[in-house]
Amino acid sequence: MTTEENSHEGESLKKVSGLYKDWFLDYASYVILDRAIPSVYDGLKPVQRRIMHSMRELEDGRYNKVANIVGNTMKYHPHGDASITDAMVQIGQKELLIDTQGNWGNIYTGDSAAAARYIEARLTPFALEVVFNPKTTEWSKSYDGRNNEPIDLPVKFPLLLAQGVEGIGVGLSTKILPHNFNELINASVAHLKGKKFELFPDFLTAGYLDVSEYNDGHRGGKVRARARITHTDKHMLVISELPFSKNTSDLIDSILKANEKGKIKIKKIEDNTSDTVEILVHLHNDVSPDKTIDALYAFTDCQVTISPNACVIVGDKPMFMNVSDILIMNTEHTVSLLKKELEIELHELQESWHFSSLERIFIENRIYHDIEEVKTWEDVIKTIDKGLEPHTKHLLRAVTEEDILKLTEIRIKRISRFDLDKFKENIAALEGKIEQVKYNLVHLIPYAIDYYLNIQKKYGKDRQRKTELRIFDTIDATKVAVANEKFYANFEEGFIGTSLKKDQYLFDCSDIDDIVIFRKDGTMKVVKVDAKTFVGKDLLSVAIWKKNDKRTVYNMIYREGSAGPYYMKRFSVTAVTRNTDYPLASDKKGSEVLYFSANPNGEAETVTVLLKPNPRIRKNKMEIDFSDLAIKGRDSKGNLVTKYSVKKVDMKEEGVSTLAPRRIWFDDTVRRLNADGRGTLLGNFKGDDRILTINTNGEVKLVSFDLGNRFDDEYLVLEKWKPQQPVSCIYYDGEKDMYFIKRFLLENTVNLQTFMPSEHPKSFIENVIVANGASAEIIFAKDKGKDRDSEIIHLDEFITVKGIKAIGNQFTKFKVKTINISIPEPVEEEPEVYEEPETGDGIVDDDRTVIGDLFESGEPEN
Repeated sequence: MTTEENSHEGESLKKVSGLYKDWFLDYASYVILDRAIPSVYDGLKPVQRRIMHSMRELEDGRYNKVANIVGNTMKYHPHGDASITDAMVQIGQKELLIDTQGNWGNIYTGDSAAAARYIEARLTPFALEVVFNPKTTEWSKSYDGRNNEPIDLPVKFPLLLAQGVEGIGVGLSTKILPHNFNELINASVAHLKGKKFELFPDFLTAGYLDVSEYNDGHRGGKVRARARITHTDKHMLVISELPFSKNTSDLIDSILKANEKGKIKIKKIEDNTSDTVEILVHLHNDVSPDKTIDALYAFTDCQVTISPNACVIVGDKPMFMNVSDILIMNTEHTVSLLKKELEIELHELQESWHFSSLERIFIENRIYHDIEEVKTWEDVIKTIDKGLEPHTKHLLRAVTEEDILKLTEIRIKRISRFDLDKFKENIAALEGKIEQVKYNLVHLIPYAIDYYLNIQKKYGKDRQRKTELRIFDTIDATKVAVANEKFYANFEEGFIGTSLKKDQYLFDCSDIDDIVIFRKDGTMKVVKVDAKTFVGKDLLSVAIWKKNDKRTVYNMIYREGSAGPYYMKRFSVTAVTRNTDYPLASDKKGSEVLYFSANPNGEAETVTVLLKPNPRIRKNKMEIDFSDLAIKGRDSKGNLVTKYSVKKVDMKEEGVSTLAPRRIWFDDTVRRLNADGRGTLLGNFKGDDRILTINTNGEVKLVSFDLGNRFDDEYLVLEKWKPQQPVSCIYYDGEKDMYFIKRFLLENTVNLQTFMPSEHPKSFIENVIVANGASAEIIFAKDKGKDRDSEIIHLDEFITVKGIKAIGNQFTKFKVKTINISIPEPVEEEPEVYEEPETGDGIVDDDRTVIGDLFESGEPEN
């Protein structure tokens, strides 16, 4: 190949590279501006805008076949009918702009819409009023130059935030979540009044939403959406609402996969969804419903995290904005559109007034007679102009030739029937309208506020918030995962894992659990569950470890070094670094653990220590009660047992828990129990203590104080249950049209109990009181125009304690206005606190100084 050919080839490659670079930028700009990203002003992508414009062209009040609308839209959108149909179905499913008829799919099940030839659509009244106005629309030529299409539709509403949008361009994407119709209007009104506002998403699929990290919809923020899950009984869960972006098929698939992997444990699942969501999850008898709900949130699509990314087109450029800025821009754009409409209306009214005034002058002064003898058209124009001139000083503008031409078009019939009184009325009406429009222009902000409120009044009635805002609790996956693996250990060789089926079986665990091991040399280590792991020979204990577990207490007696003294200690392990050896006894070589126990509820046993025979000691047997020791950290050295050689340590007596009852709080924001002091203190709990809940339907439950329990209902009562404390209930019987009162004790059962005797739809619970000494002040309604003095009733004296199914006694036979309850101040429950034993003989204090020995003796042995 010649040098010239090489040069030519290099030049060609350079040109192709340049072309590629330019073309790619053009393509990227086209995708971003003309396909994927919506305009901030009307909230629509180009295909959506063209669909709406096409529907307005075809609008005649009747439904049109979607196929016809799609065909008409293809005049403006050059990308085929499939993309238009898909985009139109998405708009229709948002239930705001398009009035649909036929099978438009199901947002709950994910079922697709019927073919375009089978379904119909027309614009909603809201769309006709808010989205279109050809007088304020800016137009551009369509792709083939044959038609005009809107650059932006003059939408006078924050449509972008109401519908939400998702799109992927070249190098960037957008994801704006839908918001509530009425909340958007309220926010726009608040902005116009100079007040602050806050906006959060709202979804048609309802569910729960945690917006604590929403960050106003800006990049970097996120929301967490959850399905609404309840349990009708201990064997079945019901999913009645979906998280955003998921349908029932997605949810069921994810649940079945989690079940196959052993993350959750369910018997079967049924989908009864139609117009409303109903997924039934059947549970095995040995499975906790509350724990399963948490597991569904942790391991399935019942909880999803969504990251908003508000990218919009402003002018001709993509911009990243937050939700508040978008709403402010939309609101101010609406104000500018309203101003433009008022200015156009004012101009039209003034023109109407101007021509009506000219018409009166023309007819009243009989100027039409002056043109009877005129020969040429030019002379006709001049004659009329000359005749009008003396009478036009009060007009708003000069008379033009166009005005005169319009006068010549007035019919003789209209001239002959000219009614001055009607004319004056018409002029007065026009002048009134002109003054009103001028007033609105001067007071543009109040006018815009009235516009928004009118829109809300007309179209916002059935658009209440569907998604419940709630702060979610953080679910620890290790606490809710089903034990789907069998765990084995070889204590001598130091191997543990799920594949060692020939060795000793220990327990069932989850594949995401942590395992803690203790060795005879006093070393501790935490590792993840695996098929086979070597953790060191001579194992003492292998167990599942939970982070921040303060209830599990380890009791240990060990020797410091091969010839050192013996110590005893009690400790807990709340935090570690995985795969790290922690010396619990001593760093000295030859240290050995003589006794070890793991106690899940802080139990403290009594052990017998036998010493090797030694002439220097008087007795070679002693007892140690671990309850005398304080619970310290794992690094503590412990208390001195003896300096002499120990033969063995035997268990003498099992102990009871030395831990104080747990102080339990209820956090209303996440509707969960906790032991961290968040929310309302329920009391001190131990053993079989229970929590009493009574909801607004009169359903009574006694539940354990397990921190995994869920409390999603609205409760009239949620407190620690006192078995001997009667429950008083004042309720209204809709069938008998009067108030009743009943008092009852609850049986210690986990079964659901109901105390509402009447099932009449007008029946309701007025008050539930769980306290002694309560009184009720009844304020009566007027009876035949007469006032009745209020009455005070002491509930404990008014009725005796009966069964939960009893109807109770009539509370009053008169019409009641209100009932005020007075309850004595409750006596706060004193927390039980166990004091740590004082430092004494044989105790190693915090600076680890040996004070004495537990035995009388001479010198320690060598």
